[in-house]
Amino acid sequence: VWRCQTIIGLFFSLSVQPSRALVDEKFIVLVQNAPPGFQMTIHSLHHSEDGHSWEAFGHYTADATGTVNVSQDHSVGGTYSGVEPMGLLWSLRPVPGSKSWLRFRKMNVETPMEVAISVYQGHQTVFVDQVQLASVVAERWYMAPGVRRIPVTESDLTATLFLPPGPGPFPGVLDLWGGAGQLVEYRSALLASHGFASLALDYLTPKITLKTGKMVKDDYFETAYKFLQQHPKVSGCRIAMMGLSYSTSITLKMAIYSEVMKLSCAVCTSGIDLLSITKVKMLENAAIYRDLLLPIPTDPGMKLDVGRLQCPLLLIVGEDDQNWAAPEFAQDEMMEQAGNSHLLTLLSYPNTGHLIEPPYLPHARASRFKSVVVVLWGGDTVAHSRAQEDAWRKTLAFLRENLYSRKNSIAPVREI
Repeated sequence: VWRCQTIIGLFFSLSVQPSRALVDEKFIVLVQNAPPGFQMTIHSLHHSEDGHSWEAFGHYTADATGTVNVSQDHSVGGTYSGVEPMGLLWSLRPVPGSKSWLRFRKMNVETPMEVAISVYQGHQTVFVDQVQLASVVAERWYMAPGVRRIPVTESDLTATLFLPPGPGPFPGVLDLWGGAGQLVEYRSALLASHGFASLALDYLTPKITLKTGKMVKDDYFETAYKFLQQHPKVSGCRIAMMGLSYSTSITLKMAIYSEVMKLSCAVCTSGIDLLSITKVKMLENAAIYRDLLLPIPTDPGMKLDVGRLQCPLLLIVGEDDQNWAAPEFAQDEMMEQAGNSHLLTLLSYPNTGHLIEPPYLPHARASRFKSVVVVLWGGDTVAHSRAQEDAWRKTLAFLRENLYSRKNSIAPVREI
């Protein structure tokens, strides 16, 4: 059971409930026993694995009962304003003096993201040498209790399998990330926490590529699919594939053309059906790749034939994506012309950038990519954060509908 934790300050009671939760779950931050009308700053601080510190804060005034409820009360300033129950997380930003162009990512999913929530007197913007009136630590997890993490090296794969608790078998998800490479596990861990056996796959920097110097081909993804399909804890006839950015093209390619992979559905976020990069420009001192092949080619031979797609597709795009021409791709009419547009579900979000991730994670408008170039991703922080929350909720619903909603198949109830 994940419980509320309370620490008593000079005369305050500060609580975060639940104090331990999944990263996509909301919490309630409550200050009580303050003097009526007392002005305070509620501050969050996280020390990331790469040694950087991130903070967010809101300015509040206690009501007549001496209470501030972040889920109900207005912040009048800080890194967010208005009623923002999760503003202390999604508005996290590097503390003053940090390196430029940072992006928050949790790489070790077996440990929680620890966030210190504190109360300060007055409406503060600088917190060095300030006295905390109360403080509590909240834990944000990607792995729910009972989720198993299993490294996979069979058949030259570089991957990690996450299995939900319970006997199974569970529907499977093949989870691919973007062009930065590495084995990124946090989305797969969270998917397993919601009842899906998820295989996080490194396809740009796997051990076989580092050994041979050669990029993997289609059979690498088919091998990963067959690994999931044949696993005793996985329902082999109910497998989805997810792609973000660069890997959306791979996801679509395998869904359309592979004779091995018979996907139940696919999810593509912030991507296009083209692989060639031809033009790059600069804006805000950051690289923009979205003009690489605009306008979208009309020659069918230059694109993946999405008209041949036979499984449901969830397409998620940010309309301010500055990295890929995802909004323009979403407007392509190939599926409509081919008569299979009924398979398409499109989520298009205004003022939203490229990096649409699980909810409440900090938004990066631009960040350093592969330690070489700064890339402009786009998006307004508030709108982008709203989009992440909505897209994740609808992604889970889409997966449940297409992987669990079959005869004699009931989605599991997750108890935390």
